[in-house]
Amino acid sequence: MKRKFDKSGLEVSALGLGCWAIGGPFWAGDTPLGWGEVDDAESIRAIHRGLDLGVTFFDTANVYGAGHSERVLARALAGRRHQVVIATKFNALFDEETRQVTGGDASPTGIRQACEGSLRRLETDYIDIYLFHDNGFPPEKAQPVRDTLEALVKEGKIRTYGWSTDFPKSAEFFAQGEHCAAIEAELNVLDDNPAIVGVCEQHNLALINRGPLAMGLLTGKYAAGTGVSIDDVRGQKSPEWMKYFKDGRPNPEFLKKIAAVREILTSNGRTLAQGALAWLWARSANNIPIPGFRTVKQVEENAKAMQFGPLTPAQVAEIDTLIRS
Repeated sequence: MKRKFDKSGLEVSALGLGCWAIGGPFWAGDTPLGWGEVDDAESIRAIHRGLDLGVTFFDTANVYGAGHSERVLARALAGRRHQVVIATKFNALFDEETRQVTGGDASPTGIRQACEGSLRRLETDYIDIYLFHDNGFPPEKAQPVRDTLEALVKEGKIRTYGWSTDFPKSAEFFAQGEHCAAIEAELNVLDDNPAIVGVCEQHNLALINRGPLAMGLLTGKYAAGTGVSIDDVRGQKSPEWMKYFKDGRPNPEFLKKIAAVREILTSNGRTLAQGALAWLWARSANNIPIPGFRTVKQVEENAKAMQFGPLTPAQVAEIDTLIRS
């Protein structure tokens, strides 16, 4: 299965790998923003396994692990950079030593400094897709951001760009940019965003799906009482925007939705996670889910979803009735 970034000519596997979790711990004050401790050697083995299974798209951000995710990805892709498409993100300011997020900078100077930092950590001379990493930034103030990205394309630093945002007005504004090719938005079978899907389909933008497995709920590993470690972004000190977990436990509202559609998602031999990915591919031809990973086993399960392909229109309609009626 393949997907194209129509406005750029880039072609990638229909499934990407999200590299947030492999960055390891980082914080804003005492609030964890990572997914706990990681094993870099296992992360690299997992990326290599993804390559073996046909995954050619990797999504990271400068802030994941305060730069560590980009560095691990560079190590894993040494000698194979030309085989893949890399998306990374900018805006956050952070200290690589303390792993503390210290603020944000969307100024033209800040964007250029962030770009140089990511190029250095990724050990590459270009970024395929450069994403603005500020979900709620006012679109009416985003002209200098888009202009700077267009300049970086002309300079050969980046090939194309987009915005990681859940807001259609923001997506619509960036879509007017000549070299904008993608929007990254939260989207999964439990939490649809028809307005964002509509913007991407109208403008032929790739829709990179973050949270395609609802931050782990759609793997089936978490029951009502299952706890998450204190250094995990889903834990007891989770940030305000965390909706899939509350006080370190799965949100009961979303667990009820999973129970309602589990049978459909696991039909035809799929695991729950594979069914959730299949729904995204059926939802829109523009969708590119990027499930996170920390182990080889997780990559193998998610990559196998490409063998099953999308759900049928009838299954999607049934799910819609069960969840959103």
